[in-house]
Amino acid sequence: MIKKIVLVLSIALVGCKGNSQEKVAPKSKSPQKEIAYKVNKTDAEWRKELSDLQYYILRKAGTETAGTSEFLDNKKKGVYVCAACKTELFKSDYKYDSGSGWPSFDREIVGNVAYDVDYDIGYERTEEHCATCGGHLGHVFNDGPSETTGKRHCVNGAALQFVPAKNN
Repeated sequence: MIKKIVLVLSIALVGCKGNSQEKVAPKSKSPQKEIAYKVNKTDAEWRKELSDLQYYILRKAGTETAGTSEFLDNKKKGVYVCAACKTELFKSDYKYDSGSGWPSFDREIVGNVAYDVDYDIGYERTEEHCATCGGHLGHVFNDGPSETTGKRHCVNGAALQFVPAKNN
């Protein structure tokens, strides 16, 4: 009798770990292709030029802790540039307080930000990166201000540097 109970329990436990229950999200819709950026450096060069946090975000697609960016409450006029290659990415006029804990913009400087799809957390998101060096910036969501673009470019502040306007 005990052998039958053990056998039934064993079969039940093995059956609970079936392949049909395993979900593996693809990393991207299409095979990854190497992109040749205008600014292309070795990993060692990037490590030498960037702070640990900048390297983690820009080169390893990391995310800074919400609410920690020095740019979160920046209201000055100017332009936000890529911390790695200094490409202009977002104008201060495009910045708004999304309440997300990260600097947010309703649009980019056209041509300077590139996009890809990632599934890193199990569902599709639009990733944005610098079109000049490929540095990871953040993600774009469709919950931005409806009176402008409807987009929220949720950007890691450590991926940016701020250049104030000359006539502040």
